[in-house]
Order: sequence, then structure tokens, then C-alpha cells
Amino acid sequence: MSALQCIVVSPEKTELDVRVEAVVVPLFDGEFGILKDHSPLIGRLGYGSLKLRQEGGSEQQYYVDAGFIQVADNVVSILTDRLLPVSALKEADATKLLEQANSLPAKTVEARAIKEKAISQARAQLKIVGSSSGKQ
Repeated sequence: MSALQCIVVSPEKTELDVRVEAVVVPLFDGEFGILKDHSPLIGRLGYGSLKLRQEGGSEQQYYVDAGFIQVADNVVSILTDRLLPVSALKEADATKLLEQANSLPAKTVEARAIKEKAISQARAQLKIVGSSSGKQ
């Protein structure tokens, strides 16, 4: 029986509200897995792969564009700027995003932060596309 409720909210809407057995999120400093009866947690998400394991072992995978996670009472709440199914990511688009990010100016502290964020987003998308197609 599914043990966790996973709710993903973006600024526009509730993106997901599903029952799952396990959740793996990209925290700011690495991946983190959550199972039933996990202790309460609040964390900062990085850019990367959100994995949801359904009852029976099937897995759904999404790209998460940073945000925050809260775990309490078998409810995993995720606030993110963007959630995309892996099937919506294309290697050519992610490569183009990385090229555009690398060409951004970085003459001020703010400009460097914007550039680093764009590079991190593009690299995370490329990593997900590569792993979902068998590349690494």
C-alpha cells in the first residue's frame, strides 16, 4: 500500500498530488530519499531529478527547478518554480540553454549569480536527458 502523499506546487498551480511508496529529491547538496514514517524535514531543493516510485515498483521522473521541500506526517510537500516530465526535456534544447547560459555576461555579482543559475539549470537538464536515454 502506498505510504506517502506527494504534493508538488508551482507558482501557477498544484502540479502533482499523488500517493507513492518513495520519493527521491535533488537537494541543494545531493539526492535525498524519503520513505514512509520519515522524520520531519525542511530542505532546499537544487536543480535535478524528482523520482516517484509507485506501488508495484513503477517510477515517474520529473525535472525540478529548485525550491523547497517539507516532510511531515507522511506528506512530502514540494514548492518549485517549475516541474517538467522527463519526456518534455530534449537534449538539443538543454544544450542550447547551456550555450546561452555560458554566453551570458558576468561583470557584476548579480550577473554572475544569474549566469551560474542558468548554467546549473541547463546542466541538470542535460544530466537527466543523458541518464534517461542511457548516456552518462
